[in-house]
Amino acid sequence: MAKAVSPAITQALGQLRNAVTALEGAVARRAQDDRSVETLKKELAVMQDDRAQIALDLDAALAKSVRLDTITGELGRRVDRATTLVREVLGDLGQRE
Repeated sequence: MAKAVSPAITQALGQLRNAVTALEGAVARRAQDDRSVETLKKELAVMQDDRAQIALDLDAALAKSVRLDTITGELGRRVDRATTLVREVLGDLGQRE
């Protein structure tokens, strides 16, 4: 013969079920949040690595730019000297004729 369960016990069991369900939901949300945080940390680490590489690339490009400016300046001076020399030679030839 089955014993009758009191309404208070039935109510308590219902509340317990609801609390367990709510707790399971909270645990699932927390686990998802933890996964999201880990994903964000990984993405941040990748972005920091990318930033460091970009900074290195920029430094290299700036150094190359300085070298090119130096070379361009030297070439400009050489062209000016050559142009002056050619004009002088042409001037001397013109005076001889």
